[in-house]
Amino acid sequence: MFLDTPSLHLDPLWGLSAAYAADTRPERLNLIIGVYRDESGASPVLPSVLAAEARLADRAPSKEYLGLSGNTAFNAAMTELLLGEEELAARATTVQTVAGTGALRLLAELLATTGPGRTVHLGTPSYVNHAAILHAARLNVAEYPVSRDGELDAGAVLAVARSARPGDAILLQGCCHNPTGLSMPLPLWDELAAVMAERGVVPFIDQAYFGLGDGLEEDLAGMRRMLRVVPEAVVAVSGSKAWGLYSERTGCAIVLTRDRERGDYARGVLEVTARADYSQPPAHGALIVAEILGDPGLRARWRAELEAMRLRLARLREGLADALEAGPNGAAFAALRDQRGMFLRLPLGPERMDRLREEHAVYGIPSGRISLAGVPAARIQDLAESIGAVADPALIGAVRA
Repeated sequence: MFLDTPSLHLDPLWGLSAAYAADTRPERLNLIIGVYRDESGASPVLPSVLAAEARLADRAPSKEYLGLSGNTAFNAAMTELLLGEEELAARATTVQTVAGTGALRLLAELLATTGPGRTVHLGTPSYVNHAAILHAARLNVAEYPVSRDGELDAGAVLAVARSARPGDAILLQGCCHNPTGLSMPLPLWDELAAVMAERGVVPFIDQAYFGLGDGLEEDLAGMRRMLRVVPEAVVAVSGSKAWGLYSERTGCAIVLTRDRERGDYARGVLEVTARADYSQPPAHGALIVAEILGDPGLRARWRAELEAMRLRLARLREGLADALEAGPNGAAFAALRDQRGMFLRLPLGPERMDRLREEHAVYGIPSGRISLAGVPAARIQDLAESIGAVADPALIGAVRA
């Protein structure tokens, strides 16, 4: 069976995580994986989640199968939270998935099933798993550069929308772009929505970091404005970041259609795909989120906790930007202030990121992305000095260009 084995393209994040675990230097920083951490370096369980779990434990809900669409109360609550208005929710079909990754895969399969030969246009750099998921669903993938000189390239995104074939899709990150930290401004969402509606191009929106950028409603506003304009769209939603439910694998796939008949068909495709892939989604995380969103007190408590995480990330970003701009090559780091969310992308190439790891025990990924949430506030100055020590003006210019 293994006499002739093709080469594999392994995910570099987990190899780096293994290297971090084996590193014995006490000052090492794990800035690899997108997991929110507090000042102690732990990934906390939110108090609202603990309260919801206590209620669930008292009620001892059944462990029976959920059905192929998952927890219907969770699906309804997530649809209301993400879409925010009844008119959009009325056009939505939602199924629970195995986290955001599972939502991406089910929706990719839906796009492949309903449009053989369909192309998905993917802005790069992107989330490391996007291309793998799209290819696994047998979709054609066309890549284009989404950023230039550390800023969002709005012209490139619009050019792709104008040149895409009717029925093609564009994968857009809803906010706090991974890995660049960039978010599309509202006027660009509006302009892009008009072009995509006119051309018959389908938005494929990945919502993973809502609430960690400019605020919950602010982070969802652009997507909502687009969905009011386009006749059809698909949205992959992760519950991992906003509720800290990383290992519970909580998420959903939302499909917006013109009418209920098309929505029912979409649900059928998603359920058939889920049945073949994993059969039933996991229950616990969805129960927690449904409990929180269904209780006004818990919901308000969760919103406050999410806002506290967002503000901590903003303070870390500003502190690091201040320290870097005060050091050598400070102007090269000015664009960091415009980034949002959990990640920050440094203007450093793979060789400099290797040096940052080897010489200063700072673990990021080769693209220059670091996870801000892994930095204690007391270590911001140390991190800035380490970055400054490996940065090269010529290399910074080459990466930013």
